[in-house]
Amino acid sequence: MTNRQQMNIGAYLVGSGMHVASWRHPLASPNASIDIDELIGQAQLAEKGKFDFVFSADSLAINHESHPQIVNRFDPIILSTALATATRKIGIAATASTTYSEPYVLARQFASVDHISKGRAGWNVVTTADATGETAKNFSRDHHWEHDHRYKRAEEFVDIVKGLWDSWEDDAFVYDKKHDIFYDKEKVHEINYTGEYFQVKGPLNIARSKQGQPVVFQAGASQPGQRLAARTGEAIFTMWDNIDQAKQHYQKLKNQLKDFNRKEDELIILQGISPIVALSKEAAEERFYELYALTDPYESLKFVSGYMGNVDFSKYALDTPASEVEFPEVNSIQSNFLEMKAIIDEDKDLTVGDLYGRFFGPGRKDGFIGTPTQIADEMEKWWREKATDGFMIQFPLAPRDLQDFVELVVPILQERGIFRKDYDGDTLRDHLGLQKPVNQFVTNYTEV
Repeated sequence: MTNRQQMNIGAYLVGSGMHVASWRHPLASPNASIDIDELIGQAQLAEKGKFDFVFSADSLAINHESHPQIVNRFDPIILSTALATATRKIGIAATASTTYSEPYVLARQFASVDHISKGRAGWNVVTTADATGETAKNFSRDHHWEHDHRYKRAEEFVDIVKGLWDSWEDDAFVYDKKHDIFYDKEKVHEINYTGEYFQVKGPLNIARSKQGQPVVFQAGASQPGQRLAARTGEAIFTMWDNIDQAKQHYQKLKNQLKDFNRKEDELIILQGISPIVALSKEAAEERFYELYALTDPYESLKFVSGYMGNVDFSKYALDTPASEVEFPEVNSIQSNFLEMKAIIDEDKDLTVGDLYGRFFGPGRKDGFIGTPTQIADEMEKWWREKATDGFMIQFPLAPRDLQDFVELVVPILQERGIFRKDYDGDTLRDHLGLQKPVNQFVTNYTEV
């Protein structure tokens, strides 16, 4: 398996925090998701901690069951431009949908962010999970496409975007004033793509960036999602319930790379965690229960419902065994649904009232609530046992938990030599240990 010398770490920016009740906490700014100064502050704090990147998710429809920090937030690509000009080194990744976008527009947007940030951009490829089908109604469609259909379209979409990013060779723009040559016409390429879903001519009207192309992130764990990740992904988000599941998925996904003539170090796997750190285990647990006490059980279950087939939990008492709930088939994130359903089937003591805390609360993985040393130990264990190459950290309460992690946990990881003390390069690819992609239209490639 890949023998990376240091782990990778990213921070999920979600306003006041990942916990559904974070906005109610006395330390929280309720409108943090649209407070650019707050979000810039969090990005700068993550940069102080030498994180690889910060990440912004997205959704294209909301309802009364949505996470509070989702119903009112910035477009992530536009947010990325603001974060890019307020930071110097940290990578900036953003989500955009292949189901509700056009390849040319999206390719141009992310290439623009990559130039503005001087090579620090990343695109999180999603096909858009939507259990209710509401997103389609915002895009003049009568239904949300089926899971496998969305992934077939995504395969074409990603190929087109990558092709467009290679429209210009690295030295195509010569800017020769004396001879009136702005660019070398032999070094610009049309992709002339014709597929089942798209027909795109090209070229893109923006040059290649310092890192060649934005880094491609992805999170799908279904079979079509794994194929897309193994063929085109460079950094993959996972959210497994325990280290054994994570190790199995890590091995399975890395093994698929050879089917596409790729090496194991060309794909980074990042496990999602929600750590709460304090100087004592008791204080960390107190912080967890403090957030838990702010949670309205049925409001939290509405959030769970979006991942479980839009189940109406209001008809169940909180002490109802979760195994008695009737779950339909889902057209949303299948990997999440199947994992949650497996937990319910295995844990006969789990009740309806326990579901949010078990699936999404900061207590989901007990090893990540505790002292700085405890959390550093658990992270090192997952990393050394090849359960992950690093972590996507979804801080329950921001910026408190982010700041405490940077000040208390990061120094321990640095002292152990498993996380950087400073940035060695300037681009997101440098941070993640990824090579600059070879331009697909160039033979006998020499990096410029």
